[in-house]
Amino acid sequence: MLSVGLTGGIGAGKSEVSRLLVEYGAVLIDADRIAREVVAPGTPGLAAVVEAFGPDVLGPDGGLDRPKLGAIVFADPEKLAVLNSIVHPLVGARSRALETAAAEDAVVVHDVPLLTENGLAPLYDVVVVVDAAPETQLDRLVRLRGMTEEDARARMAAQATREKRLEIADIVIDNDVPLERLRQRVRDVWDDLTRRARRVSEQRSTRE
Repeated sequence: MLSVGLTGGIGAGKSEVSRLLVEYGAVLIDADRIAREVVAPGTPGLAAVVEAFGPDVLGPDGGLDRPKLGAIVFADPEKLAVLNSIVHPLVGARSRALETAAAEDAVVVHDVPLLTENGLAPLYDVVVVVDAAPETQLDRLVRLRGMTEEDARARMAAQATREKRLEIADIVIDNDVPLERLRQRVRDVWDDLTRRARRVSEQRSTRE
């Protein structure tokens, strides 16, 4: 099994790359999706969040009111650290369980938006960075996601710099291209990852 960390700046097209990798055969572990799952209604994670922040963070349906919680934690680094101390271990445990369940020769792609920011590169066999020029990111955020230019620039500035992401990359996917060219680039990367996965599997078999 090959463990791959996939990351990229907001608007770089990481979601499209992860979708294509799944289409080609990757096992996807989406950190954002898991983070939502571990605080779903009825989970110990949600109970811990309510204990830490009070019942006001719940919506009328009993689920987490994410905008309200976000307004609390992003204005206070200490409260954000409390939230992270609850959610991150649960996400890590769930991610490890999904990885353990994968086939021996699988390519397991961990979609981790804050991989660079949280210093997580050493956890993976290979780090893949989806890269796009800042001008491309800004255009996509404004044109496709409906953000104001000010909001888009603020979101981009809150993340690691492009240079910092590229420093940790084993493989870079340039996404300043039309979708069909991106598809071929991701296909080439997929072929590379499957070759690496076979080598890892063969090395483990030899040691055993």
